[in-house]
Amino acid sequence: MLLNKDKRFDIDLAYGVVFEQEVADMLQHSKIEVKTERDLWIKSNNIVIEAASRGKPSGISTTESEYWFHNLVKNGKILTTLVFPVSVLRNYIEEKSPRVVKGGDDGTSLLYLINLTDLFKKIGE
Repeated sequence: MLLNKDKRFDIDLAYGVVFEQEVADMLQHSKIEVKTERDLWIKSNNIVIEAASRGKPSGISTTESEYWFHNLVKNGKILTTLVFPVSVLRNYIEEKSPRVVKGGDDGTSLLYLINLTDLFKKIGE
């Protein structure tokens, strides 16, 4: 695989190292929240992010984490993990006002229903 026309990879390597360090710093020095989405996301192209549970703010509403890790599971195995700065998710929710559905244990949680395609379009602007 050619990384640039002169077959050198040093430019791409230097760029990659910067972001490798960002991930290392994130994992070692930041608070993270980890959530897992089961198979339904595959058909719906949606994820859910908890906003409240049993009548009290929870999840994205109360997290003190800097990063939100969202595992996408297929057949009981992690297919991929999405990582968002919490501020990005909160801004998206504030700007887009996604649909709120009930779910979770005994249907007592309020969940933002977030379309993955829309989410990536919006945060890419």
